[in-house]
Amino acid sequence: MNILVTGAAGYIGSICAEVLLTRGHHVIALDNLQEGHRAALARGAVFCHVDLAVRPQLDEVFLQNKIDAVMHFAGEALVAKSVSDPSSFYAANIACGVNLLDAMIRHNVKKLIFSSTAATYGEPHTVPIPEDHSQIPINPYGQSKLRFEQILSDYRTYTGLDFSALRYFNAAGASSEHGEHHRQETHLIPRVLDAAAGNIPHLEVCGTDYPTPDGTCVRDYIHVLDIADSHIRVLGELERVSGEAFNVGNAHGYSILEVIAAVERVTGRKVPRKMGPRRPGDPAVLVASNEKLARMLKWKASHSALDEIVSSAWSWKQKHPHGYAES
Repeated sequence: MNILVTGAAGYIGSICAEVLLTRGHHVIALDNLQEGHRAALARGAVFCHVDLAVRPQLDEVFLQNKIDAVMHFAGEALVAKSVSDPSSFYAANIACGVNLLDAMIRHNVKKLIFSSTAATYGEPHTVPIPEDHSQIPINPYGQSKLRFEQILSDYRTYTGLDFSALRYFNAAGASSEHGEHHRQETHLIPRVLDAAAGNIPHLEVCGTDYPTPDGTCVRDYIHVLDIADSHIRVLGELERVSGEAFNVGNAHGYSILEVIAAVERVTGRKVPRKMGPRRPGDPAVLVASNEKLARMLKWKASHSALDEIVSSAWSWKQKHPHGYAES
């Protein structure tokens, strides 16, 4: 199939593009390179340096390329930024997404897989979190993703769009070709690796008094290769599962201290740390139920043991100590 991948120079988009290519698909890689890296583009993909905010550019992509389906990863993702600058999230995650949908419909492309998030659930009242959990986001990032899920449902009703929304928990790890390099890094595992490598003086551990076995937050870490596999599973059955949302998670949580211990095991280095107070709004435990994805699509996480996640991320970091080289 010919797959348009938006946000293809970003962390998850680049790895999904890589896996699509290895499985015989043709990839049209779209990115405005505002947050993504040109060096992260998958080898063998056709690159379109396009901004989803510019409709004529989008039309050219569809006119110049035969496209069978779209995987939509592009958007703003920093939770803290969403609180300080919500308008940029509603512009990027909703308005630009609508531009993409309208271009698809104009050019008769009616298959889309949406990169959503567990942040649409807000504070959990049930753990593991099932897909029918209430969706009450606590920040504009989660709000913007939820609103776009609702818009997709509207488009399905009046245009016949086939879509599925995949709600990731904590994406982590690396492939042999691509890894995690954000210009502003907030994710735990790369931060712990930075502390182990001496790139930062210490890791700040936010909160040690949560009602968890060791007092630190527990999160569900899912390998990006498993995320990529979930997209391809859904793509193959999209008409059958159209309109469905799926959690993509490990169904097992690890605390911050367990992640630190895994990094120390894998790297053979001590991780300097400083214990600090809780961050406002951080739930004690966020763990996915992935039963629906397993039941409906026979999917299971194959690479998401914590040490395998950390090993893959550390291996990529050793090869790319400064992330992606920018031209």
